[in-house]
Amino acid sequence: MRFAFAALLAVSIGCRAQTTPAPDTPKNALSEKIEQQVRFHYKVPPQVQVKVGAPSQSNDFPNYDSVVVTIDNGEKKQDVTFLVSKDRSQMMRLTKFDLTKDPYVELMSKIDTKGRPTRGVKASKVVVVNFDDFECPFCARLHQTLFPEIFKEYGDRVTFIYKDYPLAEIHPWAIHAAVDANCLAAQDNDAYWDFADYIHANQHDVSDQKTPQLRFDELDKLTLFEGQKHNVDITKLQACIKAQDDNAVKASMKEGDALGVEATPTLFINGEKIDGAVSVGELRAALDYALKEANLPVPAHAASAAAPASK
Repeated sequence: MRFAFAALLAVSIGCRAQTTPAPDTPKNALSEKIEQQVRFHYKVPPQVQVKVGAPSQSNDFPNYDSVVVTIDNGEKKQDVTFLVSKDRSQMMRLTKFDLTKDPYVELMSKIDTKGRPTRGVKASKVVVVNFDDFECPFCARLHQTLFPEIFKEYGDRVTFIYKDYPLAEIHPWAIHAAVDANCLAAQDNDAYWDFADYIHANQHDVSDQKTPQLRFDELDKLTLFEGQKHNVDITKLQACIKAQDDNAVKASMKEGDALGVEATPTLFINGEKIDGAVSVGELRAALDYALKEANLPVPAHAASAAAPASK
């Protein structure tokens, strides 16, 4: 799985890439104790490396040393700082919060949505950003929940945006699909969304092809079909498809990594992170909260069906 320290505390329903075991590193008595505590309390699996740095005087707590612990799964690293008492009997982790800043706004400011195709209101105060993978079955499930079900209720007051996060390690045609989709997006907003709708509903059309090249050919054929349907410049579209320039896709993936995206799908609703193919109820709750915070009206929801009487 793609690794993030906070993710050890919860499991989401989504597509995750596989990792390889990290090598061992030399240990001393203190580092062994620290590693033991970290592995136990945060359920770090054996194949993930825990590297304990040398203690240094804490700037904020005179009776404690600061120790940086690096979590490394061979693909991604994360540094976590702990405080260790001078007598080496206690260890703790403290998190500072800057009360002068809105953490949700800060997070959303790090997501580059410039030029991305949108659905719903063009510039709402409530923005949903989904880091998506066209080959991920959980992404397909979430997409079909968002469109049309959630969209019917919130499309007149929320902006929906997709970013690319293809897990190429387990989804070999996902990057190609993202590039093709972006070729459409460069010319026509609706062509992108029609392509996204079709691929997420019919992933088998591509996956059932017998060779990688045939899968790519199928994607290109579907891309050209959407382009023709929306009257885009076909010559320009064909050139874009042929070039398969994945720089924008890789930049989106790098951005996702920096935001703590570890699997697909991952949603950000005005900065609130939602992992996996969650239920309609969870999405409604998050969207309603964001709308209220933005002083926007919350849509009326149909009453849930009554539960059957028990026998």
